[in-house]
Amino acid sequence: MYQTIRTELTDNIFFIYINRPDKMNALNQQVMTELALAVDEIYTNNEIKSAVITGTGEKAFVAGADIGEFLTVSAVQGAELAKKGHVVFKRIEDSPKPIIAAVNGFALGGGCELAMACHFRIASANAKFGQPEVNLGLIPGYGGTQRLTALIGKGKAMELMMTGDQINAMDALGWGLVNHVVALDELIFKAKEILAKIHAKGPLAIARVIKCANAALDKDIDGYELEIEEFGACFATKDMQEGAEAFVQKRHAKFIGE
Repeated sequence: MYQTIRTELTDNIFFIYINRPDKMNALNQQVMTELALAVDEIYTNNEIKSAVITGTGEKAFVAGADIGEFLTVSAVQGAELAKKGHVVFKRIEDSPKPIIAAVNGFALGGGCELAMACHFRIASANAKFGQPEVNLGLIPGYGGTQRLTALIGKGKAMELMMTGDQINAMDALGWGLVNHVVALDELIFKAKEILAKIHAKGPLAIARVIKCANAALDKDIDGYELEIEEFGACFATKDMQEGAEAFVQKRHAKFIGE
């Protein structure tokens, strides 16, 4: 079905591999189109409880965009390119099911932006992050100026974007860009370990956590009011009743997503 990505479903976890190792998994328009279709699967396939986005190979998550495609792009086409990227990455960010970025090497430019669109990030020890677009006379175009600033603060984000520098995995951990750093061969195991914990929780509650946390960065939404509404809505679910009863009865809850 796909030519530039690879997918597999294991233990209710949907793995999406950016699969262009000969190009350091660089994003081109075909990758973006296929990634959008794979993200649609996350929304529509009830067997999928969560997802992991990663890269094929041991060198790169996504080492940036396919620059060769930029040589004939006009200003209008450039804006259209960015808009398409924004739509795909916002779908990732707004997914009611958790999506983790497992960053297995270089995450530069569009790769860093893809990782930041995920709900959180874990990185291998050899990972590198950066927004080097200024080296091409460009700026980040897939949400990088906004998400990087939100994640690590304005000062650090502006320095990274204006110098085009890269940071290593441990710096990314210290700056709050990633949640965990592990050895490369432990990366997928770590993702599975975290998601196994999340799968044991109420899926409707998880979706509401995502929705409310995203609202904290949306100027058009009163996140506090949304939290009140979503908190109240939880009380109308079977999952909340099950969770409360399980707690009182000192047993593990069995959530059904209703």
